[in-house]
Amino acid sequence: MKHKKRRSQVKRKNNIYLYMTVLLMIIYIGLLAVLCISEHMDSRATIRSFGDAFWYSLVTLTTVGYGDLLPVTPLGHAIGVVFLLMSAGIMMTLFGAVISFVTSEGFPLFLLGFQRNKNWYYFADYGAEANILAANIYKEDPDTLIIFGEKKDDQMEFPDYPCLFINVSPARIVSCKKNTGSRCKIFLMKENDIGVNSRAVDLHTLPVEVYARTTNGQDHLSGNIRFFHSYDCCARQYWRSKPLCSSENTIVIIGFGNYGRYILERAILTNIISVDQHVAYHIFGDAKEFLAMHSHLHIMFSLGEPSDTTDSLIFHDEPWEQHHTLMEQADRIIICTDDVPEGWSIFWHLNKYYKIHGQIHLHSNREAPGVSYFGTNEEIYTPNQIMRTELNKTAIMINEIFCRSVSYPTHTWEELDDFHRESKIAAADHILMKIRILLKDETLTSYSSDIVAKAYLEYCKSKKDKTMQEMYRKLDHIRWVRFYSFYNWSYGVARHDGARQHPMLCPYKDLTLEQKKERDAAWEILGSIAMKV
Repeated sequence: MKHKKRRSQVKRKNNIYLYMTVLLMIIYIGLLAVLCISEHMDSRATIRSFGDAFWYSLVTLTTVGYGDLLPVTPLGHAIGVVFLLMSAGIMMTLFGAVISFVTSEGFPLFLLGFQRNKNWYYFADYGAEANILAANIYKEDPDTLIIFGEKKDDQMEFPDYPCLFINVSPARIVSCKKNTGSRCKIFLMKENDIGVNSRAVDLHTLPVEVYARTTNGQDHLSGNIRFFHSYDCCARQYWRSKPLCSSENTIVIIGFGNYGRYILERAILTNIISVDQHVAYHIFGDAKEFLAMHSHLHIMFSLGEPSDTTDSLIFHDEPWEQHHTLMEQADRIIICTDDVPEGWSIFWHLNKYYKIHGQIHLHSNREAPGVSYFGTNEEIYTPNQIMRTELNKTAIMINEIFCRSVSYPTHTWEELDDFHRESKIAAADHILMKIRILLKDETLTSYSSDIVAKAYLEYCKSKKDKTMQEMYRKLDHIRWVRFYSFYNWSYGVARHDGARQHPMLCPYKDLTLEQKKERDAAWEILGSIAMKV
């Protein structure tokens, strides 16, 4: 209602301006007509036509004063006085209009018209996160126009990249784009901003791509609105840059707020490196809500105690300080409290009072020499993290290969619902882990086309051994079952999405040969990636 009322007020204001403009034009044309008629009747007059009258008014109003045309009748003199008096006001008005145009939003909007072919990125607000993401976008794509939807504060340091500060709505920006070039991308960088920011109103109706930061909810809202979780981005980056190694069997997670939860979630969905692994995750923090929400974790994990045959999740209610032996024998300790100063305090206490055997990784929003840290803004707020461009491309390719490899009807990427899209994205998330396995290199944190091609060649060569082929299929089956059980699916004789039941949620040995072959798509994708990276 408020937005409708505001639009109505703006419309009434615009109508008043229109009426005033029309009235002034009528008066002006009337004066020209009277001047032309009065002068035309005098034989001495030099103003003989409407065109002469217009030229005389133009020269007089702009204070140029050529003197080539002059009124000679009393009425003509009176009209000339009117034009003389109006000239000062017009010049001041024009000068004020130019100053207003340059200092207001008019000039930046004017400049937009010359840059329509560039890729436009609009940020609803300017803040630390928006600034870092914008800088990373410009670094990757210099043919970019960065727009911040607010006025630049006098105290604000101007960014190191070209940008415009325009305090107008996204709809106004989109109208300037005129559907030229790529679609404008809009970012709402404040948490859960989509429901409260006035700039978010009606975004779903615009021809744009919207990325909104959230702490909850699904990743996809409507056709053009996608959510991103900074905590999830942090967790993805963490396990990508500091991958699980085969020598690690005991991992401690201290802090189970937003960051801790997503660190564990990514570990559950991604850390599958061997069919025989038995990693014990010890989690310190309040996990009641997490366990209640994910009630099927027991399908793939030993809960409450370590296991020699499968991974285990052990949640501790008591403080971490009471577990000296565990801290000292852990292969890895991840400090990921939401409160950064608290995390630093834990880090210093561990170093001061404990004989640490493994590595300590600290979540920190700033770099620190001599400390193995993760989760800085520069790492989190990158185009690939927020927009997941490459990840989504890989997920789409996986789905295409899957559709070609099975005999029963399947869905294209556009036809998939959010859950099954996320399933393919989870498979894409595991690609780097597969490359590490194939190349037997646990230090890889990224890949190029050469690396992927080398891994794919190794896969094609090694899968000729039926034992290795079975191992590859079983490994991805474990990953797939982890994903489905994490979202509370269970075994059912027939697939029933509403009941969250699937016939493949069973031990690998119970699968049919065709079902086993379905797992090949997640490995065959390496060939497609090698050609496109």
